[in-house]
This record gives sequence, C-alpha cells and structure tokens, in this order.
Amino acid sequence: MKEYKGYTATIEVADDVLHGEIIGIRDVVTFEADSIPELQRAFEDSVDDYLEFCASEGVKPGKSFSGQFIIRTTPDLHRRVHSAAATAGESVNAWVAQILERETVK
Repeated sequence: MKEYKGYTATIEVADDVLHGEIIGIRDVVTFEADSIPELQRAFEDSVDDYLEFCASEGVKPGKSFSGQFIIRTTPDLHRRVHSAAATAGESVNAWVAQILERETVK
C-alpha cells in the first residue's frame, strides 16, 4: 500500500476480501476491495472522504505522525546509547534515527 496524502494503512485478507484501515490517527477509517488495484483506489477514496468530512465538520483531520516521539528507558541503557552515539560522532537523535531506519526498512 502506497502512502497517500501522508496517510498509510494496514491490510488484511478475510473471506477473499481485502480490508484496510488507516493507521496513526484517532479516527476509525476503513475500506475494502476485491483486488489490489481496487484496494489502492478504495484507500485513496477513504482518505479523500475523511478529509472532506473533517472539512465539513470544521475539525482538524488527524495526521499520521509528527516525526517526534518520547522513549523511556533505564539510565544504564541511556548511558550506553549516548556512548555509542558519541563514539559514532553523532547526536543521540541521529544515531537512534539511523538504527530505527535500518531496522524498519521494508
């Protein structure tokens, strides 16, 4: 599933029907189709419908992600991460971002 207007979705198959749901927003927005090309179209239509609904209701649509998150860890792990980042000549943020990028590449 490609990203569309900053939104992504999960996909499941049940009874030969493809079901999807936009992820990363507080609202529940779903769609379904019988084929992959139809699914992409249904996903895009659902995003467009969601944005139109939000506009008509005067509410701000949820955006998938801001690019920021807080992580809580132990002081020992925090120290080791800081040390590893410093050894690599990077900030903790840059070092962690590289690790996350490498581990989540599809």
